[in-house]
Amino acid sequence: MSKEKVISPCISICKTDPVTGYCYGCARTNAEKKLWKDEKVTFEWKIKNLDELTSRMKGWQLDTFKESYDHKIRQGISLYKKSLLEK
Repeated sequence: MSKEKVISPCISICKTDPVTGYCYGCARTNAEKKLWKDEKVTFEWKIKNLDELTSRMKGWQLDTFKESYDHKIRQGISLYKKSLLEK
């Protein structure tokens, strides 16, 4: 991963769970989503937050997040957006 930029963990499944307050796709809170857009937020914070996000996930959610996020890093687009474009 580049030291200059960390790719947003958004994988285009943008719905917030009403119980936990976490996004079903990336497990971020609304406050974390705002911080990711803040130009002053550090590389180190983003890397730490990615670790926190994946620690919130388990089972298939974690597996599918990792697969889609890896695809986004390599191809520039999440698997969900890719599937929409292919329709």
